[in-house]
Amino acid sequence: MTIFQAKEYDPSVDKRRRLYWIAGLIAAIIVALLVYHFWDWREEHTVNKFLTAVEHKDFEKAYAIWNADPNWKQHPQKYSGYNFGTFELDWGPTGEYGEIRTHRVREAITPKNSSGVVVVSMINDRREPLALWVEKKDQSISFLPPTLNIRIEP
Repeated sequence: MTIFQAKEYDPSVDKRRRLYWIAGLIAAIIVALLVYHFWDWREEHTVNKFLTAVEHKDFEKAYAIWNADPNWKQHPQKYSGYNFGTFELDWGPTGEYGEIRTHRVREAITPKNSSGVVVVSMINDRREPLALWVEKKDQSISFLPPTLNIRIEP
């Protein structure tokens, strides 16, 4: 084929190609926004499951979620630093929050260069939020480390 035998220019091909590029760009933006919005979803879900177990007064299940170990009863000595009795006192009706009846996970904050996520929840419609630390690798929960300097607004 020579230059004089070239196919006739078809503008619909360019139009379709441009449409595919625009659709791909919009899809990439939507995916990026969804990834950003759900980045800490696992950690938020872990805290939600934990607080739901506490609400239902299923402290054994809540303790298993806290330690990320469903078989914690088979080796309680592993958790002697924060044993089940202390846990039950902290999260039961005599704890700081009293009987937990409602909760709402408000947000998750990922500090730079950290191994976990701070998940902020509202308990019993109190003004002061509860901030818990969730390790990314095993989804275990703990209280906020004192060395972490994060300001959480009520």
